Amino acid sequence: MNMRSQIERYEKLGLRESLPKIYRYPIACREIGFILREAYIQFPKNLQSIIFHDTLAAFRLLPQIQTQSAVSAVHFLLQSVEAALPKQKRNMAVKEFKLAMVAHKRRSKPQHQEEKDSFQLPHDVLVHIFSFLDMQSLVSVGLVCWSWNLAANDNHLWELQYVALYGNAAKQQLINRVEDRNKRHLQDLTDTKSITDWKEAVNRAYTGALAKKLTTNRGYCVNCRTVVWLNNSKCPNVHSGMISEVQEIKPVTPFQVVEYVLDDSLSLTSSSDSDSDSEGGPVSRLWALPKM
Repeated sequence: MNMRSQIERYEKLGLRESLPKIYRYPIACREIGFILREAYIQFPKNLQSIIFHDTLAAFRLLPQIQTQSAVSAVHFLLQSVEAALPKQKRNMAVKEFKLAMVAHKRRSKPQHQEEKDSFQLPHDVLVHIFSFLDMQSLVSVGLVCWSWNLAANDNHLWELQYVALYGNAAKQQLINRVEDRNKRHLQDLTDTKSITDWKEAVNRAYTGALAKKLTTNRGYCVNCRTVVWLNNSKCPNVHSGMISEVQEIKPVTPFQVVEYVLDDSLSLTSSSDSDSDSEGGPVSRLWALPKM
């Protein structure tokens, strides 16, 4: 029974389905790597076979994922392969890795030329595209180039982020507070910059346990009782007709993912739920990113 449940829990991680997605590929590779290192020999043979084939799939998909983070993650996965797999499987996996790296290098050369010849999308088109991103991705695309940075700092995008995190009620409360302050200082209410500076509003509220949740793409949903991929720190699954709130998500580390697959236990009372952040942590790094 435990053997079967281990397979089910591993399948629920959705690693195989996430590998083809460029923004999830590095995370999936690292989780597979941690599972190989920490627990591979403890799993039954059928689950070992599934993990092995997911490892081969990760190597084979590398040429399609033209990012430096993907290359870094796949090297970590290779180290885990060399440490955990028996000789025959290890040799097969190393061979796949070498073939993937050759294909990756060949494919990256013409792509660099395409980037030089690419045209610039209009600002309003970029803003529309960026409106589908979560907060962490929105910050990341702002580092690509000047025009993307300008679009990623569009005030409406950060208003959407504020609503996604805290809801329309919190948004209205913030507007009311700023309007009251403006009235007390006899400011002209046609100057709405202080009301609509939504990126700064998110920045001020971006602290403690919530901040830690927002700097990860993985979490444990207390409703699903499983590790899920997050969308703006929320579980994408619907529970009783409602999406999980931020408070119903617990951030998890790769080691906790291994714990979950092994015996369905998670150390969720760790410091990751603390309301304070250490200086230089993920929050500080994220908000230290300057405008271009």
